Amino acid sequence: MSSILLIDDDVSLSNLLAEYLGEQGYRLHTASDGQKGMRTFFEQRPDLVLLDVTMPKMDGWEALKRIRDMSRTPVIMLTARDEESNVLRGFSLGADDYVTKPFSFAQLGARVKAVLGRAGETTTATEQLEAGGMKVNLASRRVTRDGELIALTPTEFKLLVSLMRHPDEVISAEDLVREVWGPQYANEIGFVRRYVWHLRQKVERDPEAPKYIHNERGFGYCFRIRET
Repeated sequence: MSSILLIDDDVSLSNLLAEYLGEQGYRLHTASDGQKGMRTFFEQRPDLVLLDVTMPKMDGWEALKRIRDMSRTPVIMLTARDEESNVLRGFSLGADDYVTKPFSFAQLGARVKAVLGRAGETTTATEQLEAGGMKVNLASRRVTRDGELIALTPTEFKLLVSLMRHPDEVISAEDLVREVWGPQYANEIGFVRRYVWHLRQKVERDPEAPKYIHNERGFGYCFRIRET
């Protein structure tokens, strides 16, 4: 049974979500502010965190930073703010998904299932992807560039693997959404653009002149080694 930590100061919403997610087979822990949420995170080590942005004592941004400082546990941000800048901020800090209030419980349940699925994917193969100094070990989920370890979230890791498995091949945003996020995200094409941008910040030495991940405008994205 997967465990979920919900950090949200809306007690009524937390109670309803706890009931719904419990019916879906999850074990839920709750916290009403960021500080309590961090204590519960340390104590319970959940498989996924649902994190509200606006909370007393410690907001969701700071809580997300602290989680990412020590863990790659998947995080879904919950917020009434749907401005592009807030979405980008969440992704830049390492969020795996972003759900805007008000949302249906069925919608959130589908997102939870998808994110946990990406995080829990394993492989028994010893396959390693390697190109231009970039190495990805699929079994250990370890990514290095010229020997330097790069920390990626589960979603960033899957996006990089999807691109590296098709070197020099342009993959459309629609195909990447289906492969990385799943069919339930078919209308979230913007996820690809945002995640590619943040993935470049981590894997490229110069994101403005990328060596690995290229945008073929109007067609999609391609993993191709740019010769220097």
